[in-house]
Formats: sequence, C-alpha cells, structure tokens
Amino acid sequence: MKKITILSCCLLTLASCANRKQLGHTGKTTTREKTSFQTSQHWKPVTDTRADIAMVYGVGGNPSDKHKGKSFEERVQSWRERGYSTHFMTGIAWGEYQDYFTGQWDGKWHLDEGQVERSGDTIWHGHLVPYIVPTANYLKYLKEKHVKRVIDAGIDAIYLEEPEFWARAGYSGAFKREWQAYYGFPWRPQHESPENTYLSNKLKYQLYYNALKDVFTYAKEYGKSKGMNVRCYVPTHSLVNYSQWQIVSPEASLASLDCVDGYIAQVWTGTSREPNYFNGTAKERVFETAFLEYGSMESMTAPTGRKMFFLTDPIEDWPRDWVDYKKNYEATFTAQLLYPKIADYEVMPWPDRIYEGLYRVSKDSDVKAPIPRHYSTQMQVMINTLNHMPLSENTVSGSHGISVLMANSLMFQRFPTHDSYEDPQLANFYGQALPFLKRGIPVKTVHLENVSYKETLKDTKVLLMTYSNMKPLSAEGHQYIAKWVKAGGALVYSGRDEDPYQTVTEWWNTNGNHYARPLDHLLEKMGIPAGAAGGEYTYGKGTVYILRNDPKEYVLKAGGDQQLIQVVKDLYGRKSTEGLVFKNHLYLERGPYDIVAVLDEMEDAQPFTVAGPVIDLYDPTLPVLTEKVIQPGRQALLYQLKRVSDPAKPQVLASASRIYDEQVSGNSYAFVCKSPLNTTNVMRVLLPGAPRQLTVTDPTGNPVSDVKTSWDDSSHTYFLQFENHPDGMHVKVDW
Repeated sequence: MKKITILSCCLLTLASCANRKQLGHTGKTTTREKTSFQTSQHWKPVTDTRADIAMVYGVGGNPSDKHKGKSFEERVQSWRERGYSTHFMTGIAWGEYQDYFTGQWDGKWHLDEGQVERSGDTIWHGHLVPYIVPTANYLKYLKEKHVKRVIDAGIDAIYLEEPEFWARAGYSGAFKREWQAYYGFPWRPQHESPENTYLSNKLKYQLYYNALKDVFTYAKEYGKSKGMNVRCYVPTHSLVNYSQWQIVSPEASLASLDCVDGYIAQVWTGTSREPNYFNGTAKERVFETAFLEYGSMESMTAPTGRKMFFLTDPIEDWPRDWVDYKKNYEATFTAQLLYPKIADYEVMPWPDRIYEGLYRVSKDSDVKAPIPRHYSTQMQVMINTLNHMPLSENTVSGSHGISVLMANSLMFQRFPTHDSYEDPQLANFYGQALPFLKRGIPVKTVHLENVSYKETLKDTKVLLMTYSNMKPLSAEGHQYIAKWVKAGGALVYSGRDEDPYQTVTEWWNTNGNHYARPLDHLLEKMGIPAGAAGGEYTYGKGTVYILRNDPKEYVLKAGGDQQLIQVVKDLYGRKSTEGLVFKNHLYLERGPYDIVAVLDEMEDAQPFTVAGPVIDLYDPTLPVLTEKVIQPGRQALLYQLKRVSDPAKPQVLASASRIYDEQVSGNSYAFVCKSPLNTTNVMRVLLPGAPRQLTVTDPTGNPVSDVKTSWDDSSHTYFLQFENHPDGMHVKVDW
C-alpha cells in the first residue's frame, strides 16, 4: 500500500506539470492563471466551467458536501486530466476537520477549541465543525495533515480562506488561555467594558494574523524542500463586510507578511445585500455596497503589488429565487468590472450548487427548479467575458480624488455596544461614502495601515476620516497624513469623539502620551489645538476642516448630508479647475467593453444612453443594438463594436462557451467551443462577409442540425445558438 501511495503522488506531480500548460483562446499552450473557481467535487461534464484554475477544496472536501467518496488526489487528477491548473483551498477558521475535534488525530478531543459566545454556546459552521480558536496544536494538525499532503500531491498554490473570529465570541477556555499568553494577565469578559472589548478583538485579530503566518511559512519552506515555489493566498471578505457582519479578521495587516502572495476578494450578493442607511432609509443597495467592498479590497492591496482575484457568485449561500439571483449578480458583476486595475477573477464558487441546485423560480413561487437556460446562458457569456477582460488605464467617469479612510480597527467596535453608543449598519462608514457615490462620484477607500506607501494618497484631493468607528493602532499613520496635508491635501474630519473607545488604554494615552483622544495627536502634528472646534484650519499648503458630527448623522436622517457635501464641494473646487461634478451614473470604457451603472434614489432619475452599435452581454440573445438605454437602479455590460480589435479579422466577440483552436484559412473560420453539458451556447461571430456555409459537429464528429442562426449585416456579425458540450463542439464558417 505504501508503494502504491508514493507512486500515486508521483504520478499526480507529473500530471500537474503536464497539465499546467493549457490551451488559451489562440490554441497555444499557456500557463495563464487569470480565471478560477472553487469546488470540493471531482470533474463532471455539467460543471466544466472552462476557467484556467480549479481550486480543489479541502483534503476531505467541504463540510457541507452531501456526497463524498473520491479522495483529494482523485479529485485533483480528474481536473488535471481536463487541462486545468489545480490549486488547493480550505478554511483556516473552519473546515472538514472532524478528525481533529473528535480525537482521531492525536487521541484528544478538541471541541473546546471552538469559538464560544457569552451564553456558553459554541458558534458552529456545521455538524462537528466549530469556528476555531487557532491554537498551536490546531495549526500543527493543519500543517501536517492537510498542507503537507497537498504539496506532496504537486499543488503549488494554497488558499486559506476566511480567517474569521466572531466579535460575539471570546469566552472559551482556549481563548482565555491565548489571552493569558498574549497579554500576560488573566482573561477579562469583553461585555464588561469597552476596554475589554477592544483587547478581546485585538487578540482575535492577532491570532489569525499569526495563524496565517505560521501555516504559510511552513507551506513555503516545505515546498522549497521539494523544489517547489508554493504560493499562498488569502480569500477573504472585505473590511466593509466583516465590520458590518461583526467579524474580526487580519485584513490589511497581512500586507506586512512576505509569505502572503495575494488575495481573493470574496464579494457577492450575500455580502453586498446587507442593508445600509442613506437619506434616512435603511435598505439593500447591492451595487453600491459591492462597489465599496471591491474598492476596499483593491485599496488594501494595491500599494503592495500583490495579486488580487475578484469573486462574484451567480447565486448566494442563502436560498432565494432565480430572478433575485440574476438581478443581483448583474449588480455585483458590474461593480467588479469598474476597477480596471484588476483583471483576475474567481468566476464562481461551488459550480455544483449553481448548475445542479434547485431554487425557487420566483419570489412568490414554491416551485423549485434548476437554473433556467436563459440564465445559465447569460452567466456563461459573462464569465467567458472575464477570460478576455483587459487591464485598462482608463478611469471611471466622474470627479476623482474623494477618498474615505478605513482601518482594521473598524472591526473592533462593532459588538457589544457600550454606553449606549450605536453605529447602526456601519452608518459611520457609509455616512462618508454613500453621499458621494450616490451622486456619481467614484469614491475610493484608503487604508490607514497603508498610508506609509506613497501611492496610497497620491491621487486623493479630499480625504474623509473619522475616529467615531475606528482607532489608529499606532501613531505612525498620523505623520504620513500630516505630511500629505502639508503638501496641499484637504482633510475633512467628522466626529464628536464621544464614543466609549476614545479612552481605551492605547498608545495615545500611555508611555508618556497624554492625549484625551487619538485625533488630538494628529491635530498636534498639524499645529491645531487639541479638541479643536468645528471649522477650517490651515497647515502648510493644505486644509483641515473639522465637522463636529459623527458621520452616521449624515445618513440616518433625510437630507442629513448637506453640510458635508457643501464642505467637500468647496474644498474640491480649490484643488480642481473642473470642480466636483454630480451625476447619476458611473461609466467605464475597458478595451472593447462599456461598463455602466445608473444610480437611483436621487433627484436625477434620467436614464443613461450608450450609442451603438453594441452587443448587450446581459441579454442571452446577444442582440446588436443601435443604442442601449439603462434605467436608474440598473447596470449594463456592452461590447462596443466601434472598438473591435483588428475588425478585418474573423473572431468570436461574445460567447457562452470558451473558444479553442481557432483557424483562419482563405474564406473560412473554424474553432472549437467548450462549456458545461446541459447548457445552451450562444455566440456572436464577426465575419468579413455574409456566411455562405456553416458546419457544426459534436465531439464524435456527427453533424448538429439543431442550430439557430441569424446574420446582422450592419455589424457583420453572425449569431449562432446550439447545445454545449465540454468535449468541444466544432464550428466552421465559410463566407
């Protein structure tokens, strides 16, 4: 048995090398890693998404899997045989680790290492799957039982997802022991004081920082011993979402770890539909929230130059209906594309639940059905577009240079509340961002942890900040903010500075510092008196404007943002000759693609029109339109035919399948297209002339008769529709 196991691992390693080179759009071999998906299952014809990377989940699969059977190595091999690069993903805060918790690994039960609430209840992710306090023993298990095994199987990229510690947790014996070891004094219940809450959440933050450092360092060192360069990534929710959901995670601090090679921004309908306040109303604002979530992930990593994948999900974890899924998928998908500096994507998680799951057909129906053909077709057009989505130097339309300052400590003040101070639905953050985003300003977020990088504030004209919902974890950031203001920046600080965390024991009131609040330290650096009243102050070439309102006040009541808007508009006008321009849309040209979002809830309710000819990529019939009109509250992804690269060349412009083996010979164009079984392919093909003959054959070489076609003479594009197959449908067009 031992010899068989060793041979199997060797064969897997060889297969990894052989299959890592894949066919791209040109048919040439490539090691491209632009698109990916995660799955705990083996390859199946109905889930063959044709991304570059299959992230095989869990040595033992996903805890929520209903059916198990194939080993990790077998699952990996099944994807490699289909030409995928194979990576490994698992949870670091939870996972299929029952052998650890029930004593099978070391003979001791470890269920006491779960995250525990004040009531004494463990927070569970699944059956015998608690959210974990990452002890040294658990990390030893993770390294020896999981990481070592996947590297032995030839995996050279490891993703440890969702390093999460719930804010409401912090009462287990394991956590109390970690507290004593870290602070050097006995555990204190977090519900008893703001001080204890702050200390508790700082520890949670540090525990998963240390955990990722430990496991990733081991992975790289063990890989190096085998002659492998193992890359390590952290798939994580955004700081916006974790703060709103009351979860603590390392987030931006991971930039200081050399063992972290990149991230996946886990943003999808489930995170972005969390309600927030604007103009006195709390409601779901999926596009706006997604835009801010992706933005916080981009700004977290942009100064470091590390790789970032953006994730979207055609459905979500919570069972809803296909109409809801489609609408919100378009919103989140559009939001991610409005960041032209990011062009790597996780196209979906869990393809099995998307292609094989049953969900309600509409909100008011009890009928459950598989994904509708029109939606699977549209979805595949969208994810195949990601295979060709270029990086771009273009920027989103609108006035640039408005930034909102964030810090990891946003997660520290969310739960429990103290002294009756409330920050409903993270209103102190949204109160600075939504008043501008809703007026068509592509507002950015910047991270306090990154201000030492010169790129962080380079393009910011007006920086909005508050310490009502977060605190600086060190004094260092203030010197860079003060330097930026002195050089000509405009800082708008909003805050009453009355929240109970202003007086926790921290650097600003210890070791010889005696500041009543952290802002006073920053003000002192700019020559402004401590506790300064609201108003305008000058420092060097720059300006500081203090508003003695907590930012939540700008959104908790209708019209509450008017003073903020006026102050920022005035300051911005001094920095820009064009002034601050308000509108109701965001628009970006990205290669041949036009990306548009039209905002609602404002006085300007006019639709936005894009002149054609364009192909509507959110319509599964791929129509060619002379113009596209987008209504408020909706989004669009369009292929602009005026910007086709090499328009004299025959080419597939849009397709619900991935294209391989393209060949142009004389007046003919041939290619192979692959996509999951039981789905319908549509494509629009650019041709030099009207089609004279079409041949479509299945993978066995048999002609396919059920093919729908139409020719659009004005655009010289040929529409085709037929059933997909993962082994490839062969198409040849003569003109």
